[in-house]
Amino acid sequence: MSNVTVTTWSLEQTAPTDLLPAIAPDGDVRIARAEVPSPEFSRFLYASVGGDVRWTDRLGWSYERWQELLDKPGVETWVAYDRGTPAGYMELDPQDDGVVEITQFGLIPAFRGRRIGGHLLSYGVARAWDLAKRLPDRAETKRVWLHTCSKDGEHAMDNYLRRGFQLFDTKVEEEKEVAAPGPWPGARTV
Repeated sequence: MSNVTVTTWSLEQTAPTDLLPAIAPDGDVRIARAEVPSPEFSRFLYASVGGDVRWTDRLGWSYERWQELLDKPGVETWVAYDRGTPAGYMELDPQDDGVVEITQFGLIPAFRGRRIGGHLLSYGVARAWDLAKRLPDRAETKRVWLHTCSKDGEHAMDNYLRRGFQLFDTKVEEEKEVAAPGPWPGARTV
């Protein structure tokens, strides 16, 4: 395969007041924390959300590696459900000094374009800011950050900016182009 130029943008919020919440979508959309660590469920979310935008880094992970991630103190998976069906998710990974990284965020293709993403991002970022309330030994959150890239969905950057994230770094690199692993033929993509 050939190489492709990938731009990666890093964004942050440095105070809870930076969050600009989205309006909740119409219908029965709920967000819940996946409180039981499940490598199967996490891999399902990762592959389903990222299959069409070339999320491949974790596809080769062993069961044990998924379990290790999910068992890390403070890692949380927040899942958006539309009428009981998983629509997307966000993964929070606490770091040192009151920093929380949003390591994964996105929607399954069939649920995009329905304002669920802005709602999920708003809710998940608020959970990053109040993480210390759920982890008594954790310092208050001082910074929430994430990165997105030119391979992600076309509305990703706009959603982050609308929620109050500020750009703090940009990198441009050449990567080997990889085929998108999914969705499978005939799957609804939007």
